[in-house]
Formats: sequence, C-alpha cells, structure tokens
Amino acid sequence: MARKPRFNLPGYPQHVTQRGNNRKPCFFSPRDFQYYLDCLGEACINRECALHAYVLMTNHVHLLITPAKEQGVSLLMQDVGRKYVHYVNRSYGRSGTLWEGRFKASLVDADAYLLVCHRYIESNPIRAGMANSLSDYRWSSYHSNAYGKIDPLVRPHSLYLGLADDGPARRRIYRDMFSEAVKPSVMNELREATSRELVFGGDDFKDRVEREIGRQVRPASLGRPRVRWGK
Repeated sequence: MARKPRFNLPGYPQHVTQRGNNRKPCFFSPRDFQYYLDCLGEACINRECALHAYVLMTNHVHLLITPAKEQGVSLLMQDVGRKYVHYVNRSYGRSGTLWEGRFKASLVDADAYLLVCHRYIESNPIRAGMANSLSDYRWSSYHSNAYGKIDPLVRPHSLYLGLADDGPARRRIYRDMFSEAVKPSVMNELREATSRELVFGGDDFKDRVEREIGRQVRPASLGRPRVRWGK
C-alpha cells in the first residue's frame, strides 16, 4: 500500500507522535530524554518549526508543532530521528530499528482544538500511571505552559497567549483547564486522526483543508459527499 502523503501546509499546527519499535522503550535513562530534547530544540531552529507542547514517555513521544515552511515537520523528525538513533545505538551497543516505522501526524484545527491537544499531550503521564500529578513529571512542556518555567524549546501559540493578557493569569487559567479530563469521544477522535494521519477538527476546517490540498482528509467510512476541489 502506498504511503499517505504528508500534510505540507505551513502555519497549521500538527499533532505528531512516534513510538518505539514494537512499543518497546526508546528512552533508557534521564540522559536519553535530555539528549532527545537537545536534538529537538536544534531541529526546531534549523527547520523553522514552533513547538507548543510536548511529552516524552518511555516508549513514545507526542509533539504539537507549527511549521513555518513546507516539509518542515518531516525534515525536523528526520533530523531528530537520525541523530537520536545514532546516539542510542552508540551508547548502548545496539543496532537496528528503534522507532516503529515513520512518525504519525494529524493536522489540527487550532481555533477549536489546539488547547485540547495541549491537555491531551501533557496529561499523558497521568493516564499512563507514571506520575501522581503533572508537576511530578519532568519530561513535558507542562512546567513551562502551566508555571512559566523557562524552557527554550517551547514557543507559545497565539491562542495560548490569548488566554489572558498577563503571564500569571494566563498560567492560572491554563492549570484550571486540566481540572477536567478530555472527553473520551474527543480523545478517540484525536487518536484516530493521528493514527490515520487525517485532520483533527470541525467540518468547516476539514472542508477548507480538502479544498486547499486537493484530497480527502476524513475517514472514508463516514460517507460524506465528495468535495469538488478548485471551486
């Protein structure tokens, strides 16, 4: 089966995830987590991508990224993957595949779902039972977005900045958002969009993307009428 083409729309956020091969660990020590973040920060600069939220789990990663140029996310993930895999193989005397195939990515309707993606990504350690509170987990953007800890990787999206005019109020509102879990139906929609590399958003947003890129961005099983692209 031919690979689905990537989304190459500058200025649109993407939810990106990549898992260890056979869901096995891809991080083995605190040094590994930090090295991955160093690679990610360098690639964000080189490929002109803004990272809004992230979490590194033992066997997978989640990133929320807005590229400034076409192919930005793909090139970023290639840069990070190549450098990190070389580091792991050298450090642990291993060889072969570290990641489970290519990364997955979905285009995100920022107006409706950007902050939902923030919550989904940064809440991963709680759902996985790896932390009792989000503040306990070191390897995520929550400390920056919720408490203002300096994190050179994080570049806030305008919708995050629009939560309040000043930083303390903004961060308080952001923390309050996490008092309510993402609804299961929304979580399932987000996961499906990412795993099938579709669009996570409302129908109007999906219509706009389909017209812009000239292909379907919804599950075919939904049976929606074909969009007449170019009109």
